[in-house]
Amino acid sequence: MRKKEIHQLNRAMKETHNKRLYKRYLAVRLHLEGHGFAEISRLLGLVRQTISIYWHKYQEKGLDGLRMERLPGKPPELTEEQHEQLAELLMDKQPADVGFEARYTWTLPLIASWIKREFGIVYSVRGVSKILRRLGFSFTKATYALAKADKGAQSTF
Repeated sequence: MRKKEIHQLNRAMKETHNKRLYKRYLAVRLHLEGHGFAEISRLLGLVRQTISIYWHKYQEKGLDGLRMERLPGKPPELTEEQHEQLAELLMDKQPADVGFEARYTWTLPLIASWIKREFGIVYSVRGVSKILRRLGFSFTKATYALAKADKGAQSTF
């Protein structure tokens, strides 16, 4: 039974991208392997009582008991509809299409300006970056190709 549980925890640990949830899975796995709460708390840098809480939640509800009901921190200021509007904007329009001087490339400061202008909500550049990550966008840097470049010369270079 313990081997099956450890296997499930290992799979869950590989699948999660949430560091806090990973730590919860690891704490329970270490306890299943025979480590005491005090030792686990020392290894993971958590309070012993926290390890005990994780263990009891796991015993009550399994892996689901370890998942966090709500993400910690301040709730998002943009609504789901506003998130959708932002995603559509970034996929379908360029900055010039919505009145910015920059013609082709969306930057984090430009997106923050658009959010402030459209929704009256101020976000830092880092905050915009987090929103975009949650929406599934990734950072890409524009690369340029010279129109009159000699491709043969470039390949030998």
